[in-house]
Amino acid sequence: MKKTAILAGLTGALLASAALADGTTLNVGMGTADAGTLDPHVATTTPDKGLLHWMFNGLVRIKPGEASPEFIEPDIAESWTTSDDGLTWTFKLRDDVDCQGEYGNLDAEDVVYSLKRSANPDTSSFAKDYAPISSIEATGEYEVTITLAHAIPSLLGLLVPYHGGNIVCQDAVEALGDDFKTHPIGTGPFMFAEYQPQQYVKLVANPEYFRGEPQIKEIYYRYIPSDAARDLAFQAGEIDMIYGRQDQTWVERISKVPNTHVAVMTPGEMSVLHLNMTKPPLDDIRVRKAIAHAINIDAMTEFRGRDVTLPAISPVPEGYLGYSDDVPVYEYSIDKAKALLTEAGYPDGITIHAIHTTLPGMLATIEVIQALLREAGINLEIETVEHATFHSQIREDASQVVHYSAARFPVADTYLTQFFHSDAIVGTPTAITNFSHCDVADEEIEAARTEPNAEKQLELWATAQRKIMEEVCAVPIYQNLQLWAWKDNLDLGADIHASLNLSPAVTEKAHFTE
Repeated sequence: MKKTAILAGLTGALLASAALADGTTLNVGMGTADAGTLDPHVATTTPDKGLLHWMFNGLVRIKPGEASPEFIEPDIAESWTTSDDGLTWTFKLRDDVDCQGEYGNLDAEDVVYSLKRSANPDTSSFAKDYAPISSIEATGEYEVTITLAHAIPSLLGLLVPYHGGNIVCQDAVEALGDDFKTHPIGTGPFMFAEYQPQQYVKLVANPEYFRGEPQIKEIYYRYIPSDAARDLAFQAGEIDMIYGRQDQTWVERISKVPNTHVAVMTPGEMSVLHLNMTKPPLDDIRVRKAIAHAINIDAMTEFRGRDVTLPAISPVPEGYLGYSDDVPVYEYSIDKAKALLTEAGYPDGITIHAIHTTLPGMLATIEVIQALLREAGINLEIETVEHATFHSQIREDASQVVHYSAARFPVADTYLTQFFHSDAIVGTPTAITNFSHCDVADEEIEAARTEPNAEKQLELWATAQRKIMEEVCAVPIYQNLQLWAWKDNLDLGADIHASLNLSPAVTEKAHFTE
């Protein structure tokens, strides 16, 4: 009866679209209660990034279905040149890219405006990424020149449609003002049509898309936080594509649904327990080491499933350029954890507090960690809040312990800079996502950014990772590979192996085969 009631409720909502079964409407089930923000230069949550992926372009892009920098190809820019010293980059733009709606042709001034907006901490969550850029200029109607203050690991990585690399249209942003965060305007294959809070965002095909009008005419991006309700809707045929619960059992169960394709995609979101080193008792390294010893990484990986999870060793995810496994490893030992707590003056254990998202996959992880820590006398109190609220509060430095799951552009500098450099400490004017207040590897992180010798650069990144693990700024847990499923009759227009934006690419070529 309960399942029937859930399914009946979903049916009423889904059938609100008259075009549901006409072969041109794509229904997507996302595992969160609502949108956070749809401003691409502010959005940081997995659900928001996935949706925006279908609405925006960058100067360059990673080939649909891939995530590695080796697959970078032209997008709004049709070509580019670089000076011998690698500091000056000139991009020749396509002249047939139009802003969605009535906002006209996109030119160099729009690109300059967009990238400067990405570099402004008042309008961007990713401003720090663009600090090495000394100037962005329109050097022609369809030409943009970017000058760097110093060489960086990957300028092109900052220009893909991901985070600050999403190109916005100046007239649209200025005309909409605060409304832009719920009414985004881009240049991509799909454009915003409607937002119903806690229900869905509707996108429609962009008929003027420069690669051709999409074959899918509308997308309903539906917010269904319940894993059970989402799965039921998918099995009933009311959802065409579904965001999966991040564990092995989900893959095994959904794989048995007839006419279903299950995708296990890279890059993984690395799940990390960040420990605020400024708040007692976490200001004592013995306590932080005790926490590391109390978490059984092998058990955590088994809990999620070996086919969908990679154990984490370093503060940089495996597979990123610059990753090193030459770091201290804190083997699972309840005895060592208890001894360290006693040595630190806590023979009866400690209590620590975490603000945490209600997002089911992440919540299941922190609850297992909570049970493991309890065995060592560490009481982890968990205060759950809605996902967007979680992101807001942890950036206000309100949580002693932050369980964060993230993927970034796969170069070590990005992860180290955003999570472990002192400039990124939350609660400061230059804050990004350094929840631990870690500052032990600033020298190496900064030196690696401008090191011209590739071998020395790798050595600097490896040293930074060792220092971070020696201080136990954070405890890496595992990488959650991305889990999605869709109906076999949905052809996404590309072979999907990976997605930097954490959702499958839905291109202008996507279509239903029957």
